[in-house]
Amino acid sequence: MQASKNTLDVEALRQHFPILTRQVHGKPLVYLDNAATTQRPQMVIDAVRHFYEYSNANVHRGVHQLSVEASEAFEAARRSLAQFINASLDREVVFTRGTTEAINLVANSFLHDIQPGDEIVITHMEHHANIVPWQLLCQKTGSVLRVVPINELGELDLLAFEQLLSERTRLVGIVHVSNALGTVNPIERMCQVAQAKGIPVLVDGAQATPHLKVDVQALGCDFYCLSGHKMYGPTGIGALWAKAEHLEKMPPWQGGGEMIQHVSFSETTFNDIPHKFEAGTPNVAGAIGLKAAIDFIDSIGIDLISAHEQALLSYAHAELSAVPGLRVIGQAPEKGPVISFVVEGAHANDVGTIVDHFGVALRTGHHCAMPAMQFFGVSATARVSFAMYNQIAEIDVFMRALDHAMGMLRS
Repeated sequence: MQASKNTLDVEALRQHFPILTRQVHGKPLVYLDNAATTQRPQMVIDAVRHFYEYSNANVHRGVHQLSVEASEAFEAARRSLAQFINASLDREVVFTRGTTEAINLVANSFLHDIQPGDEIVITHMEHHANIVPWQLLCQKTGSVLRVVPINELGELDLLAFEQLLSERTRLVGIVHVSNALGTVNPIERMCQVAQAKGIPVLVDGAQATPHLKVDVQALGCDFYCLSGHKMYGPTGIGALWAKAEHLEKMPPWQGGGEMIQHVSFSETTFNDIPHKFEAGTPNVAGAIGLKAAIDFIDSIGIDLISAHEQALLSYAHAELSAVPGLRVIGQAPEKGPVISFVVEGAHANDVGTIVDHFGVALRTGHHCAMPAMQFFGVSATARVSFAMYNQIAEIDVFMRALDHAMGMLRS
């Protein structure tokens, strides 16, 4: 799939994604909604199907051959993910349904003893998944939510960040790459500042793992949350990585089977980590599919993927910036492959509806980041987001579709 050591053979790569061969409204699909969810390569589809066809069984609960196979595949997926993000221990990886559940786990378990007046610090560019769980916790406990402001470029105010940290701050929650603005935040620097004051840091990595080399040890964070479907894996699977020292101290969030060692009507002894946080039958097929997705990414190389996506981002940004009456929302120097924009006199949904008839799939709305939209004075944006399989030619198709949409809407 590599044309050379430094370039990606995108035509060959696209052959691994069956959905990219289909047509929409009689036009070849141009899929530019990758920040919402990525498409799946055949090897991910095959891995999930193979599990259901040949090894489907519950894990960790049987001595028969199918259960052994399923358990081994499930734990192999955990090892693979641990290596992918450079976790120091496999048992630091807890499987969840995705980033949202991982954040809720931390909110309900790590901060189970938070007190009135304690503070949680997040940022103005967070996805709702890294806002609402903390709001609910604050409402329940009397703790206080503090918000790091952003500037007109869509960058965090790092001086304000430092000033917000106090002796009452119990946790900092930061998005690694903004899904609405594309901003790549200086996570390592922010972790150093917070942890110099003894404050743990949670990172929402949903938009980072498909595009950047993520090393949780180098970042210096305490918690890292991710979603499989953002990185070419199945929906309904993701993970929380956390330092073992935290997981050992945290009480379980959900109770049930698998997360116990012994149960009587008088007491329960909980399982070892990570299993004490994985109550019930897990998404075994999802974990196996996620491993296949990681293998696929590794076979190409995250650095090569990132370079290709940055070239797409640069080209698209130049094209969009030259369009009269169009405003790009979020222009931080360090960005992931995401561009949000508004068209003067047109609603984003109308733009999205018209370009869809050219086979172009993009996202419109507030992108589950309403506070960020409010900061920029818009109710919604149109958003294009790129993945490894996108091409310059697809951006050209999108630009022609956008030109047609703007002509229709202005008339």
